[in-house]
Formats: sequence, structure tokens, C-alpha cells
Amino acid sequence: MYNFQQYRHIQAPGWSLGWTWAKKEVIWTMVGGQTTEQGDCSKYKGNIPHCCKKDPTVVDMLPGTPYNQQIANCCKGGVINSWGQDPATAVSSFQVSVGAAGTTNKTVRVPKNFTLKAPGPGYTCGPAKIVKPTKFVSADGRRVTQAMMTWNVTCTYSQFLAQKTPTCCVSLSSFYNDTIVPCPTCTCGCQSNGTQRGSCVDPETPHLASVVSDHGKKNYVPLVQCTKHMCPIRIHWHVKLNYKEYWRVKITITNFNYRMNYTQWNLVVQHPNFDNLTTLFSFNYKSLTPYGSINDTAMLWGVKFYNDLLMQAGPSGNVQSELLFRKDASTFTFEKGWAFPHRIYFNGDNCVMPPPDAYPYLPNAGSRWEVSLITLVVTLMSSMAVVLTYI
Repeated sequence: MYNFQQYRHIQAPGWSLGWTWAKKEVIWTMVGGQTTEQGDCSKYKGNIPHCCKKDPTVVDMLPGTPYNQQIANCCKGGVINSWGQDPATAVSSFQVSVGAAGTTNKTVRVPKNFTLKAPGPGYTCGPAKIVKPTKFVSADGRRVTQAMMTWNVTCTYSQFLAQKTPTCCVSLSSFYNDTIVPCPTCTCGCQSNGTQRGSCVDPETPHLASVVSDHGKKNYVPLVQCTKHMCPIRIHWHVKLNYKEYWRVKITITNFNYRMNYTQWNLVVQHPNFDNLTTLFSFNYKSLTPYGSINDTAMLWGVKFYNDLLMQAGPSGNVQSELLFRKDASTFTFEKGWAFPHRIYFNGDNCVMPPPDAYPYLPNAGSRWEVSLITLVVTLMSSMAVVLTYI
């Protein structure tokens, strides 16, 4: 399994892959993975197959699996990194020994109805397509062997299939305006709709830990802290400081989901000044160029063993960093919301931005003119007083 998505990974508890056999195949043995159910193998005596189900579901083995049950790129608990973060860990493998399938490429039939959950819905898999047989090179590089048959299955992701509502939102603030622009109200749902009982938790609730644990570990529907936006994830962009040749931004990612620790999280931000990013603190950075030579998109993710795990909602449920940009005299301005991002993605999901007319703004020209006008009047009045005294 190859994850070719630049910034969408498969996080814990990992992937599960299913299909339907074309005939009466069984799985005798597996290495690097296992099926979730064995099925009815009562007709077999002596050697019992690993799985006899018509529609098996395979999951990855956990870290620490005995070496004689491992294969390359296995045993990561179903976690697959995104291609943009680390191509070397964007792969997962398992090996299956199949019985009652035929012995030639004329008698083997391609499985159908492939499904991929990662861990919930969102992926749709196409039919298996027969391609050129895979070739294997020996360790010394002097011999090449060939598979009897190879087929590819392509699965595509849809955020709308995964969840009916958005999963993240963006709030904004700046040093030049006291206004903090929050996430839009009811971005990911409303507290008062009554459609999902117990869909949010008040952080001041007594015995909070027991309330959260009562909802079960295998339920992937977010259980969020009660907020006006009701989103599991909020990204806050704060324009912090302005220097002569630089300006500084602080990014804070807050987890409001009590059911999820986000492993190997990532953030994709689009802003025109990323072509002059000078320094980044406590996050990894990679430049993305989706529009050819235009360098306005950055991928950010946590430092391994430091902040690559975004903890569940609570005091430790946030990560933050600061970015230092060099000013470009031809483009830089704080006017008209230029200092704020055009778009933000969290783990590949598009986050809801505040409306542009709500962005923090600079003190407008009318305010500056009013101040100067008052000053002018005071000056004239003072001059007139002096003249009157002289007369």
C-alpha cells in the first residue's frame, strides 16, 4: 500500500483493507498482517487456514511483532505517513498465502469490492486492474524473478464522505487591532441542535475523565469540548510583531476532541510571503509548489518525539510555533488582510476561514484624518488666543 497523498496520512488506529474473493479462496497463512475474523473453517481437518471468509478484512500488525511474522514495511499499527512528510514511511505491506485460487494466471481470478478504512470512512476504491507482473531482484542483483500476476487498486479520498461537517476552523488576531476574530459560529455543528446527544462536553464538568471514557474507544465520531464553533481542531493565526525588515507570526493548533490524539499531524498553509520564510521554530517545514514556480504554500508538521503528537482536548492539547518572514517591499502590507493566510488544511482537510470582512484591520484612513483635523483646530485656536491677547 502506497500513500501518494502529499499531506494526508493514515493515523492510529490505522488502516483496514477488505475485499471479496472471486471464487472459494481461503487464506492459509499471513505475514505482516492479519484478518480480523477467521470465519467458518469447519470443513478443513488438520491444518486450519488463517481465514475462510468470503470477504476478509486485513489489518496491520502492531510494533513488537515477532520477527518470523514480519515483512518489510509492516507492523506499524496501520499508520502510514504522508508522501510529503516522509516517503520512506508512506508504505505498508503484508504477505498472503492463498489456497483454492488456481495455479496459473489463467485460473487465478482478481478479487473485487475492495474497501479501505483509515480508520473511518472517506476512501472509495476502484476495481482491481491487471498490470505488468512485478519483478523482484535478488540481494546480489544478479537474478530477477517475476510474479505470476499483479494487479493495482486505486483508492481516492473524499472529505465529504468521511464526515458531513468540517473538521477544523481558523481564528485570527493581530498586534495592531484588539479584535480577536473567532471561528464562525456553528462551523462544525451547533450545541443546541439536539441531533446528537452528548456530542460535546463542558470542560468544567465534574469527573470529566469518566464522562469521556464512557463513550468507548472504538467510536471515531469526535467528542468535542463545547464551543461556539464545535470543531475538533482550531488553528489560530496571530500576527505578532513588526520589524523594520521582518514580521513575525504565531500559529497555535488546539485539539478540542476528547476521543483523538493526532499522531504525525500536519498543517498546510497558503500565504504569498512563504517565498521569504526566514526562520521557523519547533515545526518542520517543506515548501510545496502546486502552481509551478509560485512558492506560496508550506507544509508544517511536528518534530519527532517533541510535538509530533497533538494530545486530546485538555491542558496539553495544543502545539504552537512562530514564523519569521522577510518583507518584500513590492508586496508587503498589513492592509486589507494581506497578513493572514488564504487557506489552511489540517491533516488534508480544508479548514473553514472567517469571512474576509471580519479580518482584523489597520486603523483606517478616516481615523487618521480625524486625529489630524482635531490637532489642526487646536493649533488655530491657540494662535487666535495669542492674537486676541495682543490686541
